[in-house]
This record gives sequence, C-alpha cells and structure tokens, in this order.
Amino acid sequence: MLTSDNDQNWVSRIIEWRERHISDKQFVLILSFLVGVFTALAACLLKFLVEWIKEFLTENFDSTGANWLYLVYPVAGILLASLFVRWIVRDDISHGVTKILYAISRKQSRIKRHNMWSSIIASGITIGFGGSVGAEAPIVLTGSAIGSNLGSLFRMDHKTLMLLVGCGAAGAVSGIFKAPIAGLVFTLEVLMIDLTMASLLPLLISSVTAAIVSYILTGTQAMFPFHLDDPFAIERIPYAIGLGVFCGLVAFYFTRAMNWIENIFRSYSKPYAKFILGGCMLSILIYLFPPLYGEGYDTITLLLNGSDIHDWETVMNNSWFYGYEQLLAVYLFLIILFKVFASSATNGGGGCGGIFAPSLFLGCIAGFVFSYLCNRFEVGGIYVPEKNFALMGMAGLMSGVMHAPLTGVFLIAELTGGYQLFLPLMIVSVCAYLTIIVFEPHSIYSMRLAKKGELLTHHKDKAVLTLMNVESVIETDFLIVRPDMDLGDVVMKVVSQSNRNVFPVVDASEQLRGVVVLNSIRKVLFRQELYHRYQVGQFMEDPAAKIINTDSMESVMRKFDTTRSWYLPVVDEDNRYIGFVSKSKALNTYRQVMVDLSEE
Repeated sequence: MLTSDNDQNWVSRIIEWRERHISDKQFVLILSFLVGVFTALAACLLKFLVEWIKEFLTENFDSTGANWLYLVYPVAGILLASLFVRWIVRDDISHGVTKILYAISRKQSRIKRHNMWSSIIASGITIGFGGSVGAEAPIVLTGSAIGSNLGSLFRMDHKTLMLLVGCGAAGAVSGIFKAPIAGLVFTLEVLMIDLTMASLLPLLISSVTAAIVSYILTGTQAMFPFHLDDPFAIERIPYAIGLGVFCGLVAFYFTRAMNWIENIFRSYSKPYAKFILGGCMLSILIYLFPPLYGEGYDTITLLLNGSDIHDWETVMNNSWFYGYEQLLAVYLFLIILFKVFASSATNGGGGCGGIFAPSLFLGCIAGFVFSYLCNRFEVGGIYVPEKNFALMGMAGLMSGVMHAPLTGVFLIAELTGGYQLFLPLMIVSVCAYLTIIVFEPHSIYSMRLAKKGELLTHHKDKAVLTLMNVESVIETDFLIVRPDMDLGDVVMKVVSQSNRNVFPVVDASEQLRGVVVLNSIRKVLFRQELYHRYQVGQFMEDPAAKIINTDSMESVMRKFDTTRSWYLPVVDEDNRYIGFVSKSKALNTYRQVMVDLSEE
C-alpha cells in the first residue's frame, strides 16, 4: 500500500515533532494505549458481526427436530469467506497466531496492512454462517497487525515493533474476552515475548485499556456467567488430577488430528476441491450435531449454568437426538471426537477462524463428560459437580492445546468469575500440560515453525539464532576456480588477486564441486615446473560441510562446531554455489543481535 507525498510529509512532520518533545519510552506507552483502544474496537466489531449474522440466520429454527438449513449455511459461509480472501485480500490469512510468531522471528515483526481488517470480515462471515471455529485467533492477528503497522508508521525500531505486536495480541485477547491478565499472560506464554521492565508496562497498558473499552461498549458482566454452588473440597483433588490427564489426552488428539486433516486438505491444489470436501464434511457434521455450529458458546453457557439432566439435555435440541436424555454422554462424546473435523473442515474448505473457541468448547464438554460419568458410575463414591468440572476442563484443554497453563488458568477465571476455583484450575491446567508435553513438545501454534527452526523462544541463545538468517552473513567476494584450470592459472589469476585462503570450485553449470584451500597447496605454489602438470580437479578437496541457504542459523552453528571449520560454502537446494559463511562474521552478528535483544 503506497502513501502519497503529502501523507509522507505529514507523517514526517509528526515524527520530527515527536522526537523533539517526547522521549522514546514515553512514546511507546502512548502507542501501547492507542493499540489497546483500536484492538478493543476491532474485537467488539467482530463479536457484533458474528452475533448479528447468527441471529439473523437461526432465530426461527425449530428446536424439536433437525433443521435442513444447517446443511446450507456453513457451506455458504466458507464459500463467501473463501471468495473474499481469494479475490479481494489475495493473501493467506489462516493460522493467525502462527503468522504472528513467523513475523516476529522472520519478518522483523512486520505484518501486512490488510491484516488489520481482512480477518475481521472473513472470520465474521465464516463464524456467523456456522463455521466451527473461533474469532479469537483472527482478532489476535488483527491486533498484532495494528501494533505492527502503527509502529511502522512512526518508524520504530525492530525491538519496539516486536513489543507493539505483543501489545496488539494482549489487547485483542483482553478486549474480546474482557480478560486483561489473560491478555498479558497469553503474550508472554504463547508469543514468547520476554518479560522485562521495558515490556511489562506497555503490555499492561494495552491489556487494561482494551478491557476498559470493552466494558464501556458491552458492559462489565463476565462472558460466561457462573455461580459456584459447590465449593471445591480437598477430597476432589484426585478427580481434578484425573481431569487434567484426560484433558491433556484430548488436547493431544485434537492437535494431531487437526494436523492430519490439514495435511489432507493441503494435498489438494484446486480451491474448489478443498471447498467441496470441507463444505460437505462441515455441513453434515453440523446437521447431525448442531452444537458444532459457530463458536459453541451457547453450549458452554448451558453446561456451566445447568443444574440437572433436564437442563443439560437441551444441548441436543435441533438434532435427531432430541428427547433421548439417556444418550447425553454418548452425544457429547461424539462431539468431542468430531469437533476437530468440523474445525479443520471450516479452515481447510476456505473459511477463516482460530482454535481458541474450539479449545474452550471442547474443554467444557470434556470436563462435563468426565464428571457426569464419574457421578453416573459412582467412581470413588464422591459427588463431582458437573458445572465446576466443565469450568475446569476449559482451562485444562486450553493449557494442553496452547501449551500455556497460566493462560488457561487466568483466562477461565476472568471469563467466568470463577476465582474461587483457582486451585483446582491450576491443578487441571498443570496436569493437562504435563500430559501433552510427553507426546508433543510444541503447541499447535508453534509446531510448524519449530520443525523449520523458525520459532522464537525464551531461550536467549536460540532466540538470537532464530532472529538471524543465512542471507545476512553470506560473503560473496570469494574468487571461484574451475575444475579444468591448471595450477598456473590458479596462482597467477586467482591467488595473486585475492586476500582469501579458500576458493570454491564451480563448474560451468554453477554446481559446487569442491574447494581449494591455500594451505594445502602452499608447497607447490612456487614450483613453476608443476604449473601445467596439475589441474584443480586433482588437488581440490570436498568441503567439511555445506550450508544450504534455507538452513536455520542454529543448524549452521552446529555445522561449524562439528567440523571445527572457519569457512563453509553456501549452496542452494540444487547445489548451486552462492557464497561462504565465515564463523567470525556469524559470531559478530550473533553478538550484535544479542546486544540489541538484551537492551531495555
């Protein structure tokens, strides 16, 4: 997106005035406040859009039987969203949190401008029409894009941009959930923004500001009203541990199944093929299990506030299971199994949405089913309150799927006002997290980037190496030699004109054949009688290792340590020569990035 000369002059004048009158630290606080305001407005707009479309489409549904329109609306939603993305946005806007992590580690925290609005429209259409995903990840991407572009507008440095991206994410979570603490903790746990004195205050300002704006626009009541009828008792701790393990296993199933299904969609190159597969899968599942329609927040509210089977069985309204209260546990268990298919089909078919809401939805049902079956079969002879465990299950599954136990605890406490269950929330969250990391070391957001070595973590060394890339340390001033050159040509035309002691051997097709090391041929350099007797192909050596231009810097440094070399050649995936990386330059760059990252 280009700006006119007048716009650039206007911005330049503001920047000059700001630099004269406002310090950098003060200006970051001002920007964090603005980010909080704008992200909260975006969150409220998205929630309004989703609710308005949903109410318009479903207000006249018959609750006593199946509704055939469940077969139509979700398909129409992902079709409209996919057309919007394909023809108007013309960019991939799925996997919002993963895109933020990638922008932080690989794009110097710069996020495209269209992400400030495109996810709101696409996800609003998708979810309003029944797509089985959540609005939170899209709004987190929107908030981070607002922070990134606001910082870029005022020409802030890379480190400040990273902080403003975190402020946008914190404000988005805080604004859409009215959960300022959860917004802050989410940024620290999931986006892995380091907690320093320089970053804490801006993150808090964005979170609190976003929450206040949401309070003003939508009221101060909790998102999911919850009343504690049965205070937590010590004898229920084993049940809480059991629920945590169960939630961890469900989170593991959800993570692996979603990746498996997404790979199936990825194998289709034609958009219409993805749409047909995703649309059919989604509409059939929603037709059979109406709670899969949209975010599923109505089901959460029902399970958190119901008191007996007559309340809970209404979750089967609009379905073929209506009136069969004895099948409630079976019905909910099937929803646990098929929710991941519905969510994956929504995004795979062309829709736009995240997994925040599916995690809360599945966690609530998992906690309810766990406690319902414990009471039904009198496990241990102790009553396990269904609504309490439904609440705790939400924290457990979110902790497992996102690998963020603190986010799970604080988010659920703030969403429901269930602060009196803080201890069991912590138990369930920790147990769920400890269970899933046995099988899956990375969250559903970070696993794709972790496999490529592109994930920024709290580990300082790895974070610095992640922020570096091979292109930034490649040196291309090495003189090349050909395999058929004789020793005389090497001495007279190459060695005499170079200040290097290593030379790449490259053939006519630019393939790297080997290297010539000056020290290895030093004994024959001045024996002119040998100049025309030896060719490069006879005295060149294989390099100790090759660096592929797509390698991560962690892999590059590992090759240096393994080979004990000071220079390694860089080639592309077809073995075409590009240049060399010197260990000294890599270490100097590492030190500079470490200094920049550590400054407060």
